[in-house]
Amino acid sequence: MRAALVLSCMILFSCSKQSTESPLTQLLNRNAEYNEQKNPSEDSVYNRLPSMAPEVFEDRYNFNQELLSDLGAIDRSALSPSDQISYDLFKFIKENEAREYEFKTHLNPLLVDYGFHIGFVFTAQSYQFDSKDSYQHYMDLLMDFPRYVNENIALLKKGLELEISQSQIIFDGYEITYDNHIVDDPTTSLFYQPFVNLPDSFTDEEKENLRKKAVDAVTDGAVKGYQLFSEFMTNEYIPKTRTNIGASNLPDGDLYYEYLIKKFTTLNLKPDSVHNLGLSEVARIKGEMLEIINKTGFEGSFSDFLQFLRTDERFYAKTPGELLREASYISKKMDGVLPKLFGRLPRQPYTVNPVPDHLAPKYTGGRYVGADISSTNPGQYWVNTYALENRPLYVLEALSFHEAVPGHHLQGSLTQELDLPDFRKNLYLSAFGEGWGLYSEFLGKEAGFYADPYSDFGRLTYEMWRACRLVVDTGIHSFGWTREEAMEYMAANTALSLHEVRTEVDRYISWPGQALSYKIGELKIKALRKKAESTLGDDFDVREFHDLVLSEGTVTLPILEEMVNRYLEEINIE
Repeated sequence: MRAALVLSCMILFSCSKQSTESPLTQLLNRNAEYNEQKNPSEDSVYNRLPSMAPEVFEDRYNFNQELLSDLGAIDRSALSPSDQISYDLFKFIKENEAREYEFKTHLNPLLVDYGFHIGFVFTAQSYQFDSKDSYQHYMDLLMDFPRYVNENIALLKKGLELEISQSQIIFDGYEITYDNHIVDDPTTSLFYQPFVNLPDSFTDEEKENLRKKAVDAVTDGAVKGYQLFSEFMTNEYIPKTRTNIGASNLPDGDLYYEYLIKKFTTLNLKPDSVHNLGLSEVARIKGEMLEIINKTGFEGSFSDFLQFLRTDERFYAKTPGELLREASYISKKMDGVLPKLFGRLPRQPYTVNPVPDHLAPKYTGGRYVGADISSTNPGQYWVNTYALENRPLYVLEALSFHEAVPGHHLQGSLTQELDLPDFRKNLYLSAFGEGWGLYSEFLGKEAGFYADPYSDFGRLTYEMWRACRLVVDTGIHSFGWTREEAMEYMAANTALSLHEVRTEVDRYISWPGQALSYKIGELKIKALRKKAESTLGDDFDVREFHDLVLSEGTVTLPILEEMVNRYLEEINIE
């Protein structure tokens, strides 16, 4: 009976679809056709990078305004529950895209650990080689890279003119993200790798000809593009970027930051309320951390304990392989617990790999990199093996549960399996996705992990890390905090290594608002679970609750609340 109830609710959301001729479906199809026209997918001739010309952004803005106008003419109340979700999500996305254009965010496309030049590496590495022509198309893509770089450089130059740029301080060491690809021998380039082991179905002559062409494509395409970007960054861009760090220093900065809070949390929140929530959470979590310190028998202050964790060799892997093996073991162990927590599990597998060398020095401790479910690739849980003295083992359980399972891999792979409009299959909203990731760390505690008190402290230090983000992000971007103040606050309240503290603070400087999504999302999921537990009492089933939360893929937090409320109403009616 219980399974039938949640199934009926999920069917109500996921399986009740409008006719393909409905106005909403027609509008979504128009958007998909526009996107395919402007940025062809891998299903078509995939040999050109998207245009970054200014008129492209203006054209998209005007098109989005037309879509929003047409969307407003659709009677939302007449739609099915699932189509109402599509309506609300599409509106949220297009309104955000419009605001981004109005704030000219396309003139500031770089982050401390990402940018178009980094994205190009992923594009090349994910290229689907399924025919002889596909190798030529790949080389065409490499040759198109200098054009793509020059168009991005033009945007960055315009940003400098309008005083829209990243803070200069985040670019310390940034050259590794492009200079590593400037090689004298093209056969050593990452971009040449597809030609090392060509299919056996190719003749020796075909292989030789392809490799000769590949050398030219790598040299005149990829390497030339990175040379152009390196020269621009070194000689022009970095020296002229702003020396302050807060988003409030950008044009219309206060309004811009409030918009970013709404974008990343999907809620109407003010900086001061977020800041105060963070202070409250920091105080609560610190109390739990002190309890664990007492259990360990450690004699000394809170800061002494943090210093002990940061310096004692027992808490650090000796080799990259040791760190990767431990992460793999933790993840596989959680795989065995998942059936107790979920009624539905994804078919797509995942693997554990190190963060690529060209990213590792400026990268976080770990991250999940998804793969299209139609491809032959698995999802990847990346573990940063650079500077092992900064990668403590006591946080590895929390990191693994967040990035792999039951976190990002499980949630993202399940979404691709759902019967949803295409625009929702790969949709990612931070409040939901990162909120789920942090909630997944908490699930590890319920599942019997964190048996070691130091690992349990690591779980809390990760939760504290996300609570500190509420304080630090708003501090930097609304209250005038310096980089040093932000680092001191993080270092004083978490057991993160000082390297990670510096890396994280630079990330918050470069990506205002995104860091708020984790704690805000997790608190909402926990609050909705508490409401379900209170309403259902002994009838509460955690598997059903989790299946419901994930049943519509990525949603805004208000939509998620509506889903849970509707589910509870259906239960009560039954």
